[in-house]
Amino acid sequence: MKPTLFVLAAGMGSRYGGLKQLDGLGPHGETIMDYSIYDAIHAGFGKIVFVIRKDFEQDFREKILSKYEGHIPVEVVFQSITDLPEGYTCPEDRTKPWGTNHAVLMGKNAIKEPFAVINADDFYGRNAFEVIAKELSRPRDRKGDYCMVGFRVGNTMTENGSVARGVCSTKDGNLESVVERTAISYDKEGRIVFTDENGTEQTLDPATPVSMNLWGFTPDYFDYSEREFRRFLDRDINTPKSEFFIPLAIDTLIKSGEASVKVLDTDSKWFGVTYAADRPGVVEKFAQLHADSTYPEKLF
Repeated sequence: MKPTLFVLAAGMGSRYGGLKQLDGLGPHGETIMDYSIYDAIHAGFGKIVFVIRKDFEQDFREKILSKYEGHIPVEVVFQSITDLPEGYTCPEDRTKPWGTNHAVLMGKNAIKEPFAVINADDFYGRNAFEVIAKELSRPRDRKGDYCMVGFRVGNTMTENGSVARGVCSTKDGNLESVVERTAISYDKEGRIVFTDENGTEQTLDPATPVSMNLWGFTPDYFDYSEREFRRFLDRDINTPKSEFFIPLAIDTLIKSGEASVKVLDTDSKWFGVTYAADRPGVVEKFAQLHADSTYPEKLF
């Protein structure tokens, strides 16, 4: 059974300004998503499912989905802040989406096979798709047998400001914990640093694995997620900015012993448009990837 690629495309790029999912960055106006879909097809994925906002649908179908016709089956599901489990009602003052793991839950009825989750606006690189497709394609005999691609933090930095990364601790190749660090940057000496919760500056080895939201799950994850989302809502439904993130659910499942997450290494270099100042560099990188024949002149 070929794995499915689940693309989280419901967010607005608040720091960048506008819908960066539709921004043409390649030589022929390709979006970052186009490269992810191209790489996923070549890595052996069999279907693409996008989660988007309903008000984004017409634009999305016309500008994005039409180009994939004939290349790979595609489905669309929608994320809405009012889409909550039975017995829960969205607070009237809630405007913020419920987070990445709520977006994943929207795929429950569309995905019946092992699947990878990615952000729409991140470039992950071909090797990352190859290693996770291979892992998702192997037989499994238990629930909670998951994986993630651990990018080397030195391959995920921007020169234009700080970044947020899920810094991973591993044991015997499996994930022990993910700690979100919100302001990782280069210091004057070119070291990768962040300030911890005690106000102390810490240095990260460039090879430290970080989560870039490239996860691999089997469909049983939807049931675990729904249970954990109910628990989240019981605690935080009335906290306007609370979000149900994938690492939050994963951490709970690892600690309870219900899941293990194999950390897959990749030499792929992540890049994306976190800040508007990142855009020219990303355009240049895509031009180079076409020039050296990593990608053909036209993807689709």
